[in-house]
Amino acid sequence: MSTKQAAHYPKPIYMDHAATTPCDPRVVEAMLPYFTEHFGNPGSRNHKMGWDAEAGVDLAREQVAKLIGADEKEVIFTSGATEGNNLAIKGAAYLYEKAPAGSGQPRGHIITGTIEHKAVLDPCKRLQKEGFDVSFLQAPPDGVYTAAMVLAAIRPDTILVSIMWANNEIGTINEIREIGKVCKERGIIFHVDGTQWVGKMPTDVNKDNIDLLTFSGHKMYGPKGVGAMYVRRRGPRVRLQALQDGGGQERGFRSGTLNVTGIVGLGKACEIAMQEMEHDAMRLAKLRKKLEDGLTSRLDSSAVNGHKDKRLPHIANISFGFVEGEGLMMAIKEIACSSGSACTSASLEPSYVLKGLGVGDELAHSSLRLSLGRWTTEAEVDFAIEKIVQGVSKLREMSPLYDMYKEGIDISKIEWAHH
Repeated sequence: MSTKQAAHYPKPIYMDHAATTPCDPRVVEAMLPYFTEHFGNPGSRNHKMGWDAEAGVDLAREQVAKLIGADEKEVIFTSGATEGNNLAIKGAAYLYEKAPAGSGQPRGHIITGTIEHKAVLDPCKRLQKEGFDVSFLQAPPDGVYTAAMVLAAIRPDTILVSIMWANNEIGTINEIREIGKVCKERGIIFHVDGTQWVGKMPTDVNKDNIDLLTFSGHKMYGPKGVGAMYVRRRGPRVRLQALQDGGGQERGFRSGTLNVTGIVGLGKACEIAMQEMEHDAMRLAKLRKKLEDGLTSRLDSSAVNGHKDKRLPHIANISFGFVEGEGLMMAIKEIACSSGSACTSASLEPSYVLKGLGVGDELAHSSLRLSLGRWTTEAEVDFAIEKIVQGVSKLREMSPLYDMYKEGIDISKIEWAHH
């Protein structure tokens, strides 16, 4: 590994890029002057410091718009995809509702999926409590949502469809362009959570038939605490009800003093993504294949979760049979990655995404999400394969169930005695 790469990746080896990415040094460089030199408030329109800050925001808006094929007037800056998803889903629901609250009629029908990110599921559940009908589409075993599935769920009172572009746990890619076409033909607003997609894969909001698109800077080598949202201006013009009031910044959609340094960083990250996306995607797809093949060929009873082909190039989610999830994470402490268990203070639950695909609790617990990035090297992938193979093999040596499996006993048919 070169000195430059080592500076980005102190041990443990980082394979959790779907959670967050390191800031690209070129992004940091672009941001620095806006902390001290161009420190003005872009809302201060009567002096140079304000104009300089505004110029930085304007450039970033152009850079973001270019990446997604939009007009810069359609880009709204947010604190990230969670805020963007809330604004898109609630803001559209409140403005396009079919019946007023308290009328006894459903306020409108919304369609989303069971394996969406919590930042989509929770706003939808909130709207459900407020009188909207929400259809949560069951995920198919391969994790890919199709236009046919959405079409079958549409009703005369459907006002909004919200489907993520690519899943954050398994990397599966949904039929976004086709779903968008179905929505467009029926005059239904289509929101896409593009957090894992934008900056890594080609995006064109017009060709892809998207009305609202949300994403975060920290998933694409930009800073944390900043994101952007695309709001279509024509064909159709989409309006939203603002969720916070104040100075009317961001076309009235999102009041508050702009995070200039973060916005400048996001813009630079978008510019770099445009230049390097194709090269990064090809390189990461090869590394991911090497990682998946290296693990599944050497460890029996292991499987890659999600669609075989319709997946992001950098995310691998693999289940290892006869291994306890927490034990596996302890066995591979040299690798920073995510497990299939969502650990909360009260419980250790298996991933709802994997369970949504029909993966059993045991396998869901013993799954790893390994997500690669711009500075992941082949040597790191080789190291990860060796460490995971060692860790899984060691844990299986202690498993009586694995011994039975090796002897050809069908474990599912065993009747366990209860004491």
